[in-house]
Amino acid sequence: MTTPAHLPPHDTAALRASDDDRETVATRLRTAAATGHLTMAEADERQAAAYAAVTREELVPLTADLPGAQPDPAPEPVPRRRGGALTAAARRRLAVHAAIVGVLAVFLVTRWAMGPVAFFWPAWPMLWLGLSVLLHHRWAPRAATAPTTG
Repeated sequence: MTTPAHLPPHDTAALRASDDDRETVATRLRTAAATGHLTMAEADERQAAAYAAVTREELVPLTADLPGAQPDPAPEPVPRRRGGALTAAARRRLAVHAAIVGVLAVFLVTRWAMGPVAFFWPAWPMLWLGLSVLLHHRWAPRAATAPTTG
């Protein structure tokens, strides 16, 4: 299957611009106006063009003549590393969560021990409570770790 001739090629410049792309360029233009690299009229005109841009290709010339590094209008997302230690706030929240689960588990076992039911019904709620603590630990924010050199 071939691509019709009227469609743009698949490269990053031909991709549609996102709101983040437009806002990145607009922020750069505001900074350039604040430092005197653009007049207010030029900055207003370029910001209007940035917010009206449909593709990334339309955003590139708006900041091409400005000094400094040219940021990519759409930075690639950085994969989240799971190896670091929990942040102090995350440890506190996880400890509170675990303490609440522990209190609930004691309550459920006490309720079972004092009741007439022979089978251990608190196993099911305790399973879900334990799973919630494990998932909390898995998704808790981690401290940034320095890259190791080997």
